[in-house]
Amino acid sequence: MAGQQIQDGDNNDDETYCYFRGIGCDGSVIAGMQPVSSRRQLPSLAASEGFAGSTITIASSLCSLRGKNIVVKYGGNAMTSPELATLFCQDIATLQKLGLRIVVVHGGGPMINSMLEKLGVESSWEGGMRVSTEEVVDVAAMVLCGTVNKNISGGISLAGGRALGLSGRDDGLLQCTKLYGGDDGEIDLGNVGQVAAVNTDLINQLLDAGITPVIAPIGKGCEGQDDEAVVYNINADVAAGRIAGELKAERLLFLTDIAGVLDKEMKLMETLTCDDIDNLIDDETITGGMIPKVTYATDAVKLGVKGAFITDGRVPHALLNEILAGGEEGKGSGGGGTVVTL
Repeated sequence: MAGQQIQDGDNNDDETYCYFRGIGCDGSVIAGMQPVSSRRQLPSLAASEGFAGSTITIASSLCSLRGKNIVVKYGGNAMTSPELATLFCQDIATLQKLGLRIVVVHGGGPMINSMLEKLGVESSWEGGMRVSTEEVVDVAAMVLCGTVNKNISGGISLAGGRALGLSGRDDGLLQCTKLYGGDDGEIDLGNVGQVAAVNTDLINQLLDAGITPVIAPIGKGCEGQDDEAVVYNINADVAAGRIAGELKAERLLFLTDIAGVLDKEMKLMETLTCDDIDNLIDDETITGGMIPKVTYATDAVKLGVKGAFITDGRVPHALLNEILAGGEEGKGSGGGGTVVTL
């Protein structure tokens, strides 16, 4: 019977055969047995369900995020590893093709440190901020706006995406006031800037054209003020948080070289609210250098960002994992960081 499948009991490979019968081009009858599949080649039910489940999750993520703004602060180990840097650029290009509007704000502390050392320029730190003399800012601007910025935008283009490297000085993108350090705000940090205004029109014009802005955190004084011509060094986390807030971004991701926020037993806390973070700081679960990271995240959420992620950039394709693996709820993959919500 045409199309009937039978099992060849003598075949050790357990292949499935189909009996076929048809008419050849010359009118002759053609019949025979043809292997149609092998059990070794067929995907297992579990694999099939896993693929389908992942596809459903990704589809629900895309449904909620397509056309929305996502800001990524790129730094830490993900930036210094060439392999992870390549994967990051691939992630950006992929998300672009899926219809997401991505803004990249990058740091470059290790590269700045290296160049300062090569040039013999001394620098110091106060309260987690680099004291930025004019000489230090010149070096920071050279490194961030030059090599680092163009490597990122060029890498995204090589991966098949579209990107344009900018500094905060371009078209008044990041306008700043002078920032003082210390609990009492009396430590002079030099030309360190606090973002006072963001040119969101420029960012949106680029996003509307399908281009990812890649922004170096070097800004200028506010238009019309005495320090308008001053070049300011800006903390990249602060710049990313402020840009995300002004854009009312759906997501803000801080790609760093830490696993996320850990409890006192050193276990990852996958989701936290702003109130949770206040309590964890009060009871000294969150201490030291983690405090500014979670503060930048909560500040962004309070400005209107739907969710801020402190994401482990050491995980390959961390960006794709956190954005697409969370489904419609948008709580991330659960395996590579902490998401902060209101």
